[in-house]
Amino acid sequence: MSIKHLLAFCFCLGLLPLAYAGTPGPQAPDRHQGEGPYERIILRGGTIVSGEGAPPQGPVDIIIENDRIVDIRSVGHPGVPIKPSGRPKAGKNDKEIDVTGHYILPGFIDMHGHIGASANDIPAEYVFKLWLAHGITTVREPGSFGGVDWTMQQVKRAAKNEITAPRIIPYLGFGMGADKPIYTAEQAREWMHWVKKQGFAGVKMFGATPKIMKAALDEAQKQGLGTAMHHAQLNVVKTNVIDSARMGLTTMEHWYGLPEALFENQKIQNYPPEYNYNNEQDRFAEAGKLWMQAAKPNSEKWNQVRDELINLDFTINPTMTIYEASRDLMRERNADWHQDYTLPVLWDFFTPSRYAHGSYWFDWTTDNEIQWKQNFQRWMTFLNDYKNHGGRITTGSDAGYIYKIYGFGYIRELELLREAGFNALEVIQAATLNGAEALGMQDDIGSIIPGKKADLVILQENPLRNFKVLYGTGHYRLNDNNEPVRVGGVKYTMKDGILFDAKALLKDVRDMVSAAKQEAKAVSN
Repeated sequence: MSIKHLLAFCFCLGLLPLAYAGTPGPQAPDRHQGEGPYERIILRGGTIVSGEGAPPQGPVDIIIENDRIVDIRSVGHPGVPIKPSGRPKAGKNDKEIDVTGHYILPGFIDMHGHIGASANDIPAEYVFKLWLAHGITTVREPGSFGGVDWTMQQVKRAAKNEITAPRIIPYLGFGMGADKPIYTAEQAREWMHWVKKQGFAGVKMFGATPKIMKAALDEAQKQGLGTAMHHAQLNVVKTNVIDSARMGLTTMEHWYGLPEALFENQKIQNYPPEYNYNNEQDRFAEAGKLWMQAAKPNSEKWNQVRDELINLDFTINPTMTIYEASRDLMRERNADWHQDYTLPVLWDFFTPSRYAHGSYWFDWTTDNEIQWKQNFQRWMTFLNDYKNHGGRITTGSDAGYIYKIYGFGYIRELELLREAGFNALEVIQAATLNGAEALGMQDDIGSIIPGKKADLVILQENPLRNFKVLYGTGHYRLNDNNEPVRVGGVKYTMKDGILFDAKALLKDVRDMVSAAKQEAKAVSN
């Protein structure tokens, strides 16, 4: 089944909008950036935020051999010179980098990152470099809407570090690659076998009959495949989050299906009589009223759903950032990074349209935004409560839609978790170790400890004080001379022991955007 036929089939079942995915752009070119991995490199004098929940510690020297951290040594105290006698010795051929005064974090994990495939012809290089420039070293690709072969080529080349890209964990959209629509439990099981053979790590569901869902999730567990689900609104009455979690679903995306599991006095969302799901403003406007129809915080129903999901070791990947334009459209349309980092094809895709998924601003009102602000408040309350009782929350961006740009949207997700009540260290843990645990990769990535891969984010400002210093555009403030300046941005991203200059990656993206704008201008003339 072709990608276009699959999307049309899913649309007919109400699983996703018809214009959900665009034509994939060029694949990433051969890597010509990044130094290493080194036989041995020592990062000297930095302050680490481990991702394990421990407070910052520094100065430390981090010893890396090839792609692994082999030792972390505390070498002194803040505010006084480091005594050389307590530092690890460097060999003749060792590489040394002075990171005194820098903060070092584990590589970030974006649990919901599409490689383009929203608008048409988004170059993979554009997406990958924005991710790496913002410290993202691992991405779960939920759906692989660029196609089976196209996606797996990127996955394999990224794993070999043949391209400048994060590590890609590919999940395939349910039914992709099948010869015909899946409508029996046996077909669902056969397809899961095929997915495993293709090398995918997991499957993204949108919805199906309970019989097919149960068979698909059961077979996914048997095949060792991860599962994620966007609980599509046309199917959520049959299968909400509690239903799918009981069947074996491991991760929910966004928030659809969770308020429905919390209904007390109804079974179905309150839709106005003129509602039409194919009208995306209807869809998103009414979604903004959904959390206020659910059980109240700390009610018996609320606590029951929360505790059962936690007992099932269920992961919530909220992607709050992708819905933020619903509560403040003007902010998202005028974000600092659009001028230099948003491709014209993406900007056109974001512009209000009845054909493009997520471009639902036909007549977005003050009341729409207020309803979404209330929606966010209740949603955030659940996320914070879930975390406080031991539940796993991860970070994902879903960029490429709704005015969200790769990398920038991910950093905004960190800020939104902070708004939800997470302290700064809890946000970093959600962005690193929690994602690694959800992927079953915690032995290799997710925190800075000896034995794990050298996936690191290095910057000169303190992100625990202000997450805005992680944006590629930096943080806007006054200097001591009363002059407005921008400070921050990631300095280096290390993935698999390969050190990338984040500023150079951002320049490449700016050049790509500038060239695309000139080309678009020439065509229009």
